[in-house]
Amino acid sequence: MSTQPRYLLDELESADMLEVDGLYAWQFTLNDDLLDRAEAAAVAGEPFASEEVVVRIESIDGRERRQWSLSYNSVMEALYSADEKCWRLGSAPQTRLRCLGAVSASADDD
Repeated sequence: MSTQPRYLLDELESADMLEVDGLYAWQFTLNDDLLDRAEAAAVAGEPFASEEVVVRIESIDGRERRQWSLSYNSVMEALYSADEKCWRLGSAPQTRLRCLGAVSASADDD
């Protein structure tokens, strides 16, 4: 069992699809410039915090387009709920986010 803490940001970088408040969203973008600045600060051993948006998420709920914009700080402060197998962000009402990976099959007969 790994003793390293889990970070939502790490999971977002490897996710193919998200589930946000029960809605599936495959359209999401990460702010690569902000992530590069955060990584540079980590390498230099400097603290980093920002209220800039690090991830934008879009989904369709019936005919309604839903959008979420999450700041770097809120993503870094997200708490993982092992019972619900999702990340909880913000205060009430909390946003619940689950990172999902794609399932693919190969047609190769090797």
